[in-house]
Amino acid sequence: MTEPVRILRLAAGGDGVGRLADGRAVFVPRTAPGDVVELTRLREHRRFARAEVERLVEPAPERVEPPCPHYLRDRCGGCQLQHLAAAAQLAARRAFVGDALRRLGKLDVADPEIVPSERALGYRAKITLHRDERGRIGLHPYDRPAQVFDLEWCHITTDELNRLWRAVRARRELLPANLERLVLRLDRAGGRHLVVQTAAGPVWGGGKALGDALAQVREPAVVWYQPEGGVARAVSGAGEAFPATVFEQVHPAMGDRVRAYALELLGAVDGRHVWDLYAGIGETTDLLAERGATVESVESDARAVAHAESRSAWHRPRVRRYAARVEAVRDELRTPDLVVTNPPRTGMDDRVTATLAASGAARIVYISCDPATLARDLARLAAAYRLAHVRAFDLFPQTAHVESVALLEQHG
Repeated sequence: MTEPVRILRLAAGGDGVGRLADGRAVFVPRTAPGDVVELTRLREHRRFARAEVERLVEPAPERVEPPCPHYLRDRCGGCQLQHLAAAAQLAARRAFVGDALRRLGKLDVADPEIVPSERALGYRAKITLHRDERGRIGLHPYDRPAQVFDLEWCHITTDELNRLWRAVRARRELLPANLERLVLRLDRAGGRHLVVQTAAGPVWGGGKALGDALAQVREPAVVWYQPEGGVARAVSGAGEAFPATVFEQVHPAMGDRVRAYALELLGAVDGRHVWDLYAGIGETTDLLAERGATVESVESDARAVAHAESRSAWHRPRVRRYAARVEAVRDELRTPDLVVTNPPRTGMDDRVTATLAASGAARIVYISCDPATLARDLARLAAAYRLAHVRAFDLFPQTAHVESVALLEQHG
């Protein structure tokens, strides 16, 4: 145990940051700015240290009781900020974006404004559960990522999916012995999907039995089976219309607000040629085409592209879709007037940022789910484009994740 330490701020990822007596920063999870804590499990490095809370000596005014019992009891790693009041969470997420832009992007900007979520709980339309060797199915403790605790109810996930999980949990004997993960998803029409993912081993033939058991307790769902190395296929409840394994925003209502704001920043698109990079299931592409743009839409997931094609065939004269990585087709794209890019958490490949820097597009709108990679990519684009505006969106309440939308314009 060390001398009491006062927590000064939150770092990206949600850990509180204090100072040891020798001046080194110490990172302490589940703390709030203003907390005074005694530390345990101190792991010292040359320039910093990590520790856990032994005792809360003086709580910060912003500290609250977490709404989910798993947060403290099981040290659930799915959320990082449930112990903070809503206003403090919003301030922290603003600071995560601002700090990354200043420190990593070398930009002289203030913390951006943030658009709050209308729901702090019950918003996630997708949850992935893991199974361990002891048969427990749930989430990982934040400090023991190789372990799993048995999940009862995830408070940030929708009630519809929690009820489905409760029904599946009561019938876990119907799940395959080589189960690795369960993915529960709620689609836009309110349909529920259970994706059963297995390790190598015998083929699972119990999908229909599980689907029937769920229907009997009035918790129906489409059951999908995805063996290791294979694609998911529906085995109970429906055909193949919904691509259950493709990426879609886990907070659809806020995702729609992000998309609408990105298009607002892009401006008038009628008669313009637009790149939609990392296009997912093509929702942004469709909106651009509806507004009169011609669009080159690039997405690496072929099933997402196929779903986009089947859903919006009338856009085909205005849209060309590529099922490929952006860096693989960048030289095939026509010169753009405008660009929308929405890369994964890893950001854009440096070949893509080089192509964007040389593209001549009047405006680039960058939708980011990671402030650090956003800052890195903006630094790569800095010779050709300046950051004109940035706004954060609270897509992930109770967590340290934050979405942001940045507008880039050509210098001069």
